Amino acid sequence: MKLIPNYSALLYLIVALAFTSCQDDPVSSFSNNNNNATVYTGVDGELKTTLEQAAGNSMGMDFFYLPESHELDLIPQDPNNPLSNVKIELGKKLFYETGLAINPSKPEGEGTYSCASCHVPGSCFQAGIRQGLGEGGSGFGFAGEGRLPNQNYDVSEIDLQPIRTPSAIHGAYNRTSLWNGQFGAVGANEGTEASWTEDTPKETNHLGYHGLEIQAIAGLKVHRMDVDMDLVEGSYYQELFDIAFAEFPKEERYTRETAGLAIAAYERTLLANKSPFQKWIRGDVEAMTSRQKEGAMIFFGKANCNNCHTGPALNSESFHAMGMNDLDGDGVYGDFPDFEATQKGRGGFTGNSVDDYKFKTPQLYGLKAMKFFGHGASFTSVRDVIEYKNNGVAENSIVPASQLAGGFQPLGLTDLEVDALTDFVENALDDSGFERYIPTTVASGNCFPNNDTQSQVEMGCN
Repeated sequence: MKLIPNYSALLYLIVALAFTSCQDDPVSSFSNNNNNATVYTGVDGELKTTLEQAAGNSMGMDFFYLPESHELDLIPQDPNNPLSNVKIELGKKLFYETGLAINPSKPEGEGTYSCASCHVPGSCFQAGIRQGLGEGGSGFGFAGEGRLPNQNYDVSEIDLQPIRTPSAIHGAYNRTSLWNGQFGAVGANEGTEASWTEDTPKETNHLGYHGLEIQAIAGLKVHRMDVDMDLVEGSYYQELFDIAFAEFPKEERYTRETAGLAIAAYERTLLANKSPFQKWIRGDVEAMTSRQKEGAMIFFGKANCNNCHTGPALNSESFHAMGMNDLDGDGVYGDFPDFEATQKGRGGFTGNSVDDYKFKTPQLYGLKAMKFFGHGASFTSVRDVIEYKNNGVAENSIVPASQLAGGFQPLGLTDLEVDALTDFVENALDDSGFERYIPTTVASGNCFPNNDTQSQVEMGCN
């Protein structure tokens, strides 16, 4: 077992600085003193007014503020999984820990992948390829774009998903998780208990947590991972578990559930708070270019994007049918017997035909680093998506016109307006510093986020 020297001293420093919060709506009392002290004039004044109108509440521009990752009392959280610095530190390690990969379908897959194999920081915490590959993947590239199926695996043995990997950032602003919102025992999922099918990942909802926590706990099992006591015992992981989950009996403290809770705590701190738009909200009027400000005016004005993409993460808990294609084509592998349910999105989970072909409204930050867009990865650029919505013509022939969202109509934007809107979404919402969320080491001493032979070579850690 590899230990980091002097880690205990660092650990107790973290504990001394740690604090927790269980606020259900922590943003509601926030006030950003920076923008309150800034005088917004000209186009900045117009944009400020537009944002205040778009907020539709007493918070004004602060409604769109993303807190700093250390401002735990401002980050939305599950009251049954209160944030603490120790828990976040543990989750940060476990998210990249290939030593959790202990239930592979083939022995050679053991210890070769992690959560971050499909949620890559350099690709805005989603897969760098069209379809995420967990166990049975080989290679990494620079930001996950070089991952391919391992030729020693039959495709049926590879950990593949039938829908594009959602980004892990801004999960704090969702009470339900995944494209169909199937994870989470609260919010939109209250009353869906009949769909929490026994012996499926959805059964995990019975634990009662929010979606991010349920997704992390269920995801560890789905992706053939668990807590390895040979890894934990005697390492700094054990100390972190002991402090973060002191209220758990010792025999229940080092489990898939507590590991998932720690990972979810870490994911709640994944915030694109260094983006130009966030800097502008904080009072730096020079952070965005004039064209990006024009694009923001279109986003919150003529294009009505904020009808669905709102709040700090520019997302929402709503589900809409936009007629986008499902995951298919080059770079997509495997046959999925329940693919029809996946195609139906929210309806595939609830069983209610009113929900058919509707998918959760995604967050919009960090898209510049992404290579694929839409639940089926059918678009390859931000501009492609904006043009698609501007045209208002569905690409997926299986989606009935009656199911399409009422707001999915031609927007009437000119090419110059599309240019400006694209610039705002792609560049003003970009945060290129996600490496700040990556640990320097993990307790196993393995390469991360992948530890297969090809990844070791490509990442230079073999």
